This record gives sequence, C-alpha cells and structure tokens, in this order.
Amino acid sequence: MTLMLGLVPLAERAEVAAELEAEFAERAGIAGKAEATRWFWHQTIRSLPALARRSWWRGWTGFEPRANRMRPGGPSMESWIMDARYAARRLVRRPLYTTLAILTLALGIGGTAAIFGIARTILLDPLPYRAEEELASFWMPRDWTEQEFLHLRGRFPGFASVAAYYPDDATLELGDGPARLVHGLATSAELFTVLGVMPALGTGFQTGQDVVGAEPVAVLSHGLWQELGGDRGVIGRTVRFDGIPRTIVGVMPPGFWFPNPTTRVWLAQRLSPENRAGNYALVGRVAPGQRVEAMGASLETLRRMLDERFDYPAQWDKTRDPSLTPLRTFLVGSMKPALVATLTAMGLILLIACANVAALMLGQVEGRTTELAVRSALGANRVRLTQQLVAEAALLGIGAGVTGGLLAAAAFKTLVAALPLGAWGENAALDWGVFGVAMVAAVVASAMVAIAPSVAMWRSDVRETLGSARTGGIVGRGGRLEGALVVAEVALAVVMAASAGLLIRSVTKLYAIHPGVETAGVGVVDITLPNDLPTPQRRQRLDELTTAIDALPGVASVGMVQRLPLRGGGWSSGMAVEGGPPPDGSTTYVRFVSPEYLQTVGVALRDGRLFTEADRTVAGTPDADGPAIVNEALVKKYFEGQNPIGRRISTGFGGWARVVGVVGDVAEGKLTDAPSPARYMLMESLGFVSDLQAITFRTDGRSPESALDDVRQVVHRIAPSAAVQEATTLSRVLDLAVGPARQVMTLLTILTTLALVLGAVGVYGVIAHFVSRRSRDWGVRLALGMMPSRVVRMIVVRGAALVMMGIVLGIAAFVALARLLGALLYEVGAADPYAMIGATAVLLVVGVLAAVVPAVRASRTDPAIVLRES
Repeated sequence: MTLMLGLVPLAERAEVAAELEAEFAERAGIAGKAEATRWFWHQTIRSLPALARRSWWRGWTGFEPRANRMRPGGPSMESWIMDARYAARRLVRRPLYTTLAILTLALGIGGTAAIFGIARTILLDPLPYRAEEELASFWMPRDWTEQEFLHLRGRFPGFASVAAYYPDDATLELGDGPARLVHGLATSAELFTVLGVMPALGTGFQTGQDVVGAEPVAVLSHGLWQELGGDRGVIGRTVRFDGIPRTIVGVMPPGFWFPNPTTRVWLAQRLSPENRAGNYALVGRVAPGQRVEAMGASLETLRRMLDERFDYPAQWDKTRDPSLTPLRTFLVGSMKPALVATLTAMGLILLIACANVAALMLGQVEGRTTELAVRSALGANRVRLTQQLVAEAALLGIGAGVTGGLLAAAAFKTLVAALPLGAWGENAALDWGVFGVAMVAAVVASAMVAIAPSVAMWRSDVRETLGSARTGGIVGRGGRLEGALVVAEVALAVVMAASAGLLIRSVTKLYAIHPGVETAGVGVVDITLPNDLPTPQRRQRLDELTTAIDALPGVASVGMVQRLPLRGGGWSSGMAVEGGPPPDGSTTYVRFVSPEYLQTVGVALRDGRLFTEADRTVAGTPDADGPAIVNEALVKKYFEGQNPIGRRISTGFGGWARVVGVVGDVAEGKLTDAPSPARYMLMESLGFVSDLQAITFRTDGRSPESALDDVRQVVHRIAPSAAVQEATTLSRVLDLAVGPARQVMTLLTILTTLALVLGAVGVYGVIAHFVSRRSRDWGVRLALGMMPSRVVRMIVVRGAALVMMGIVLGIAAFVALARLLGALLYEVGAADPYAMIGATAVLLVVGVLAAVVPAVRASRTDPAIVLRES
C-alpha cells in the first residue's frame, strides 16, 4: 500500500487510503482475510501502471492540479521528474560545461570498467575446475622428471591424485596444406581427474595411455574441435600432431582451459622410468579432509621419500624447502600486481574526475546564488534545492556512464595489449558485464559529485547570499570546499606520479643490465619441425633455410640455436673437466648452435676464437673432439686461474669437446639472474636435431621488422611442413624479459599524464573562480596603487599553497600504497626519495602554471570598469 499511495497526490492520499481500508475490511469480513489480501494485491498491480504513467506525465509537464497546490510537495516521483527535466534544460543551455563534465567522468568510468572487466575474469571468476581450493602446484615447476613422478605415482602423501605436465606445442597437419602450430600440453593420464573436469565428448585419458608403447592419443579443446568441423563423431579418429597420428579420445567442454586459455590440445605423454630430464610441473588435488595450507606433515613425508630414493646436486635439490602454491596463485598470481596497480590507477583517475566535476558543479551553484536565494524566499526548502543538484549530477552520471561504456568498448583491446597478460590477453573478450560496471561506476560517481555542492547548499544561507550578491563579498563557504577538492585532486595525482616514477626508475635499472647480446638489428623466427622428419633431412632443411635467409636483401648474417637467451631455462647438463676434480653433480646451460650464431647475436669474444664452417666437419665426426666455446662464468667456476683454451670438457651427452674460445656472459635464463656457466657446441655434435629452432638474423641497413615477412615466406617455401611459432625481434625479446613493469610503467605514465591534466584543470578552475568572485577586490586594490605583479604573486601563492597541501597528503598516501608495486620493482625501494621528489616537482610546476593564467588576468583588471559596475 505504501508504494501505491506514494504515487497518489497528497490532496487525495487520505481519501484513497480510507476507501482501500474500508473495502479491505468489508471483504475480509465476508470472504476472509486471505481473499481480501488477494483482492488488494490484484488492485495494486492493476493500478501501478496507470499511477506511474500519471506521475510521469505530471512530472514531465509540470502540471499541478489546483487541489494539490494547497498541499505542497506531492508525490516524490513527480518532483524528481520535474527536477530532472529542469536539470536537462540547464545542461543543454551550457554545452561546454556539460561536455567537459561528461567527458571527464567518462574517462575515469570507462577506464575503470574496462580494467575491471579484464581483472574480473582473471582474478575473480571461478577457475573451470571442480573445487579449485583443493588444487595446488608443487615446488620447482618445470624441473620434475618422469623418473621422479613414476616413483611417487599413487603414493603422494596427502593427495588424492597428482598429474605431471609440460607445455608442448604441436604442429597440426591436415591434408596437403601447410602445417599449423597449436598450443599444446604433454601430460600424464591423471590430469583431467585431478582437475575434476571430464570431456564433453569421449572419455578422456585412461590408465595405461601414458606408458611407453601405448597408442598415441589426444584430447581437443572445444575451440579446436569446432575449427576441425565440430563433428560429434570425431572420437576414435586420428589426427596428425607433430607428424604422429594420434587417436582423438575426448573433446573438452566450452570454457575449459589448462594451464592457460591458449592451450588447444592435450597429448598423453608416454612416460619412461629412465627419463631424468627435468621438464615437468606437478599439479595435485589434496585428499578429502586436507587443506592446501595445512600440508606441512605430508610435504615432510614426501621430502623423505625423495631423499631416500634420489641423490640431488645442490643446484637441483628437491628435498630443500618443499612447498605448495594454490593453483589460482600459480596460474594467474604473476599478473595480480599489474592488474591491481592498473585498477588502482584507474580508480584514482575516477576520483580525480569526480573532484573536478564536483568543483565545476560548485562553481555552477555559486553562479546561481541569486536564483536559489529567490526560490528559497518563495518557499523552497534545502531538500528540494539539493534534489535539483542531485538530479543534475545523476544526468551527468548517466551520460558519463553511457559514454564511458563506449570508451571502454573502444579501448578494451588497446588496454589488453598494454597490460602484461601474456597468453591470457589472446582470449580476453569484451562482455556486457563491462557496461554494467560502467553504469554502476556512473551511479557512484554521480553520488560523489553531488556531495560537495550539496554540502555547500546546506552550510550556507542563500537568503543572505541575495543581499551580498551586489557587494562583491566572497560567497558562503564554497571557496574552502573548492580548495579542498583541489587538494584531494593533487594528492591523488601525486600518488600516481610517484608510482610512475618508481616504475620508471625500476625499468631504467632493468634496461641498464647488459644481456650479453646486441639486441638492435636482430630478428628472430621460431620454427617447429615435424616429429617424423629424419635427422639428416632436418639438417638439410635447416641448412637450406639459413642459406636462403642469408641471401635476402639487407641480411648480414644468419644463426640458429635451439634456445634463445632471455627466455628462461633451457637445456642443462652435468659438467666435467678432463684432469679436473670429480664432477660434483652441478650443471651448466648447454646451447647447440650454428657456426654464425654467436656472431649474429653479438656475443663478445674474450679469448680464443668463434666457430667456423670447418668446425662442422669435426663436430660431426664420430669419436672426434668437437669444438666448444664457454662463457666467463664457466671459466670462473671450473678453470679458476687456468687457461681453458685447448682443455677437454664433457658435452653432457656422453662425449668430449675441446674448448676453442671464451665469450662474455649471456643472460641465458632470466635478465636478472646472476651469470650462469654455459657451453656452446655445434649442432653437429648431437646425434639428433631438436624440433624447435630459433633462427636469428642480423640486418644491415634494414630494420629486422621489415624482413620478418620475407623470412616467413622463405620458411613456407623451403620447409612447408614446418610451422612458424613466432616471428619477432631480439629487442622485443628483451622487452618481454624486462617483465610486466615495462608495460605497467607505460600505461601508468599515460594515466599520470591524464591525472596531471585533470589536476591542472582543477587548479585553474578553482583559481579562476576565486579571481572571478573577487574581481571588485582586485579592482579596488589596483585603483589604490597595488602593483599588478603583487596581485599575480598573491594569487599564484594561493594556488601553490593548495598544491603543496595536496602534495603533503599525496606523499603520505603514496607511502601507504606503494607496497602494491613491490612485485614490479627492481633494486628500487617503495619509498624511493627520487620518485617522491620528482612527483613533487612536477605537481608544483603544473599547479603554479595553472594558477598563473587567471592571476595574470586578474592583474589586468580595469579598476574604472569594476568600480563603475559596483
């Protein structure tokens, strides 16, 4: 009844209520209370549309019946409609103010909505696995061996089941067309059982399908299944992956992924108890009644089992510090700092925008003081006047929400590319949730915008304002409120500027690390060779490729390596020196290269010589000592005080090699790793050629980017069965090695610039309003002989004082929030003084410059005109 009566005019409300109560009582007496209640709700539902239409029409037209005028107020819906209509007329008549306010809010709303749409799917949406809180990743991922896994299989203490896996992209061959590369995963048969997700079609992997000699099988992602025709009869058919016919035993449901959304196929890996290559990560589901956070006793048991069975060198000791990582943290945790930092920055931009628009509205309120005073004198109360301000803010918020949603849609892909999302960015998609977030943000923003002018309305006496309007007095308390808004804007801008400064210093330090290669002018093409291609034909194809690429215009040299620097990890093997101490179990990086590889990527020669074409014959001769080149870190560890040239070292694959040269250290793993020992040998030293090869080429007088398409065409022409995994430049590889801080720095710098612009607009607007309110004051002062330069100084000092207060508050807030960037920093403290000093200087300069313009205008006030108008 309350809802329905709220739509009835006050003059008629008592009569309608009395009639309803009488009718209800009569029906209850005749047919019972339940029947009377049913009748009442039936009448209410039938009446609501008509009452709503009536209220809308009266609110929109402003029509007020004579009887209702005797009871001022009327239904609130009608008054809100009338106020919204009045606010809309005001906004239309002030297009500059309206456009500026909507665009300012839309920037913050759109950015916040877009980044939240990205962060929600990665950090908040449930993972596509059953009871994800029961899943965990084991320590030392990508270092577990098949031998270790098979020894522990079915006996992992505290776990219901555990699976082993490693990334294994595969070439997909369909008919006579060129091979295409699909992102894949080699895994043990337990994977889908561990994750608690079964295929939508088929049975998935079964026990025994991952043992040596088993039939090769594969499970397709839903997307790859659709690309292959979406035939439900695909189960049991064979598809060639890496040249091997594999039987399709399952198709996963839509939305499933592991370990990232780009994985398209899962391949059952045939596990051997003799394989000691450390390539695998382990994922497990804890036993019923166990929690991932309380697995200490089980991990200690597991550690003892490993210690009893295996002897580990210190470098690869799995019995040291065993731990588990919750699966969500393991899969997406590395992206969390960047997403949280960006979302926080967008939120700060939204707050700055709200403060700016609130200051604009406050100026509008003070420009309407005479109108508001007259309306108050005619009987309008503060509630109704405030309601008009709220209606105006709501219209601005709705306009900003729609505009922000469109901006979010337009900038979504750009934002995805700007964030360090890696494989996750390839599958990021815009959905309607982003627009919903935009509208929620618009409602919140409009409410925040309405606060300042509403407070000014309630704290001032608009009737006194009418009397002071012609005296040049400073109106009410709006000046202090506007000043407070500017201080808040500057404080938020300081937080962003200091954060950007921290990241800039961190990224600068990262780029100052020399990776040991010359990245400029080098292109990289990663290719995957078919699995069924014999070794001699592989060598022939690679030779033909390097020769053809070397003949391209502008290409100076071509090299090849099975693992490029700066990409982390790679092959490693035990190390021994002839005549030296017994091997201690430690390993070094092992890189198999073509003769011109080191020269192509610019590795510095320290002693001896580099490889030559003649070395290939020696390297490929059985029982001969092939040539080897070592880096300075290996010399320091194994040849301290000795000359390694001419000494024999183990190849790591059952033979010996003779050292012919020493080169500088290269960041073979991560950019920030300490120099690690590494050996370089020619590809002919191996009895096989690995599937994945990185072709590097150095250009002369031509950008490597422009040559990438030509190199792709060469690969497709000479080796059509090979798939190009990636075509990039070594400079881009270095950018990726620098890590997410580089991308977040770029994005945060752009947002900081926007914050500075908004802050400058805020300072300018407040100072300009201050100058406008006191125009008569400046005229009188100038008429009495004050120098214009002093007027400028007074106004600029006021602006600088507001900025300094904001800087002090901003630095305090930055110290509290800087820990959010901790994971993105390198050799820079969260409270870095240079970042804070830089932010202070930038904000102070911006604030002073913003105050200078209205100050100069005030100094040019004509006293005669001002005094005549008074």
